[in-house]
Amino acid sequence: MFIGREKELEFLENRYHSSKGQLIVLYGRRRIGKTETLRKFCEGKPHVFFVCRECTDKLQLKSFSEKMFKENLPSKQYINQFADWEKAFRSILELPYENRKKLLVIDEFPYMCKGCPEIPSILQNLWDEVLKDSNIMLILCGSAMSFIEKELLAEKNPLYGRATGIYKMNEMSFYDAIQFLPDYSNYDKVLAYSILGGIPHYLRQFDPNLSLSDNIKQNILTKGCVLYSEIDFLLRQEFRETSVYNSLIEAVALGSTRLNDISQKSLVEDTSKTSVYLRNLIELGLVKREFSVDAATKERANANRGIYKLTDNYFRFWYSFVFTNISDLEAGDVDGVFEYAIAPLLHEFAAFTFEDVCTQYVQELQKANALPFRYRRIGRWFGKTTVRDLSQKDGLRTAETEIDIVAISQQMDQYLIGECKFKGKPFTYSEYLDTLAKLAPTKANAVFYYALFSESGFDEKIYEAAKESKQLLLFALDAIVNCKKENFTLYYS
Repeated sequence: MFIGREKELEFLENRYHSSKGQLIVLYGRRRIGKTETLRKFCEGKPHVFFVCRECTDKLQLKSFSEKMFKENLPSKQYINQFADWEKAFRSILELPYENRKKLLVIDEFPYMCKGCPEIPSILQNLWDEVLKDSNIMLILCGSAMSFIEKELLAEKNPLYGRATGIYKMNEMSFYDAIQFLPDYSNYDKVLAYSILGGIPHYLRQFDPNLSLSDNIKQNILTKGCVLYSEIDFLLRQEFRETSVYNSLIEAVALGSTRLNDISQKSLVEDTSKTSVYLRNLIELGLVKREFSVDAATKERANANRGIYKLTDNYFRFWYSFVFTNISDLEAGDVDGVFEYAIAPLLHEFAAFTFEDVCTQYVQELQKANALPFRYRRIGRWFGKTTVRDLSQKDGLRTAETEIDIVAISQQMDQYLIGECKFKGKPFTYSEYLDTLAKLAPTKANAVFYYALFSESGFDEKIYEAAKESKQLLLFALDAIVNCKKENFTLYYS
């Protein structure tokens, strides 16, 4: 069963039904679901779907020729194989699809370019000469994001400005990901997402008929299963210094977020080298550099500012629990590792991901126009701020503060402050008072709304406060996970 990717399919369908020639570049990191999405898009349409291999250019051209000739091209009567890539790509015009669009998908396109670097130039000339004015749709797909962004699409490269559509695929949202495990409880859906994230290939490894704990033991911790060796396989495919990358990713997974901290934890003493390694991980889509939601452009340009986070939940889980217990797992102690190293920490581990789930929920509220205002920016807030402190003479003090979610209006005169609690206990009134003390003292003329998100509900004093204030919004786990749009307006009526 194909799940999700409605936006991607809608984008492709719109381009397919355009009267103009289409050159689409679709790319994203490995395992993100590009091939499956393209195959779904091609269903019911006459098309050629060619998957490139890491092989010699001659063998690639031979394979492409064979694939095209299966479509009964007129030129097949006269030749056994295309003489060169110019003739091979020109053959798309011969596809016998009558009045329907001539659709050609080339998957893992960077492999083709690796064997023949002139291919982008050949395509450019063909596109300018004839393809752009023809009823064709050529989709170039790839996982080598750095190559596509820096070599294929960048200025001064042959195909620059030719693409009629460029789509970078990201991992699935929480709401699409949990469709792979429809019978799990809301609590287990959050845990499963905190482990696997939104990568379809990883989600498919879990059996929806098994419990979460059994899935972890059988499909992650057991030697020989796909997810057990997935991380090692990906790193060896992308990098040569895998031991260094292992150390860096482990440091980030276990909580080191600043450049100096990551260098010290990973024992890569030169921060400039650490920065290069991290940049490579960012290009691969595994790490991101995060700034406070209100950070200015100058701060974002400073190489020493910001914090580093893993973007892939499974990488974070694997380095937190599998990599650190690899000796015991190699010896087959699956039950022991789960019971003593994972089960006691899994709830706390998922609390970090719960913040991301809540952010996605707020984004859904925005789409439904169900927030008190439309925000321009949303994200985490961290830094020094003035907070209320009655022990001080002026009732204020400066402190390092983090806020799980901050949404800011276009005019920066309205703020939504979100606090997320995934702790097995109700959100307490004192925690709510702590939330009120954050950020507001520094924004005297702004209007503040407070959104509290809780796994286990709220104490009675918070419910009473919410009845008296339209600026206090409460969201329990069921509402967050189920995300029923027809109920959104109830929170603000």
